Amino acid sequence: MMKALLIMFCLLLGACAGPDVSHYQQQQPALDLVRFFSGQTEAWGTFQKRDGEVVKRFHVLLTGTQQGDRFVLDEDFTYSDGSKQKRVWTLRQQANGQWSGTADDIKGEALGVIAGNALNWKYTMLLPVDGSVYEVQFDDWMFLIDQNTMINRASMSKFGWQLGEVTLFFRKKD
Repeated sequence: MMKALLIMFCLLLGACAGPDVSHYQQQQPALDLVRFFSGQTEAWGTFQKRDGEVVKRFHVLLTGTQQGDRFVLDEDFTYSDGSKQKRVWTLRQQANGQWSGTADDIKGEALGVIAGNALNWKYTMLLPVDGSVYEVQFDDWMFLIDQNTMINRASMSKFGWQLGEVTLFFRKKD
């Protein structure tokens, strides 16, 4: 009986695993992270709780600049409640083609892998809520639709328990 329960538990955990980014290797157009985010980009998004309720909407203005071997992505958020936030990412492409990134509210490094039109980031964000700061994990997926449009869907969890999702739509500014 115990063995059967263990097998069922392992199968259930395996069913929760998402696709590997390599699944998108042949998808076009191929994502060039620096090319897409260089200059001005605009984004619109929502945060949904795990039950699907939208609890925040936001707008983001992004400016991307190459600075030596680093790519800096400066993000200015304006939320539906009128609050504002700034995040500055410093991104570096690794020798193996993967990406790493840091920002003030990211614990350690974000690690990203690009394949075809997709980028999968994994990182821990320090999220302030009601005077406390929580460490939450992000599984962040970006998909290039065309040379000027990208969709981003990120799952946010703590202790493996899904808290909600962030959905963003990016558009290059002319």
